[in-house]
Amino acid sequence: MRRLGGYGKAQETVDCGRVLPGLESGTKNRVDLEDWGEKNDMLKGLILGILLGMLLIAGGVYYYFSSGRAPVATSANPIPFERTFARVGLHAYLDKLPHPKPQVPADEVNLVSGAKVYKEQCAVCHGLPGEPKGAIQAGMYPVPPQLFHGTGVTDDDEWESYWKVENGIRMTGMPGFKGQLTETQIWQVTVLVKNADKISESVKKELAAGASTPMDMAMPESKPAAAKK
Repeated sequence: MRRLGGYGKAQETVDCGRVLPGLESGTKNRVDLEDWGEKNDMLKGLILGILLGMLLIAGGVYYYFSSGRAPVATSANPIPFERTFARVGLHAYLDKLPHPKPQVPADEVNLVSGAKVYKEQCAVCHGLPGEPKGAIQAGMYPVPPQLFHGTGVTDDDEWESYWKVENGIRMTGMPGFKGQLTETQIWQVTVLVKNADKISESVKKELAAGASTPMDMAMPESKPAAAKK
């Protein structure tokens, strides 16, 4: 114990082994500031590391494509996870769209009309009943589904097939027919491919009519050359 005194002032007793309340509070605040500074530095380092990692990934992807290492031929092996990412992206987009019901019934009239449109616009890539795969179909990547062989798109909802016909699909060779075909024509093609596994004989005949065009019929008729005098 120690006594402090002064002129005209009451003496006070101070315990030298005890930290004054103000000093204790200041020490605690200083420790808290140091901890906060360390955590802040760690957070800054983490954010900087993430940004650098993203830049490295972006730079690596750019180098991969700009150096000519990415496959561009249809016969080349696909990029890793190319099919997975394309399928996930397409389905995620389609799930957000409205799901309208078919605007035409799947009756004989609409199926035959759909067959006419299909034969003219779709068969070159998606094939015909009983016809082998052609050179265009075999040479595309991704390979277009054969809609009259196996399941085709009979297990897809009509609205999904309608959207694909109307809008096309990027980087697949599938064109969009919006503005080229009417909505009714697109729905007629849609109900046709939806019921491709149970079409009638009249629809099959419509599809088969002109399916194989002999070369002499496809070439314009030429006049015989005039005899030289």
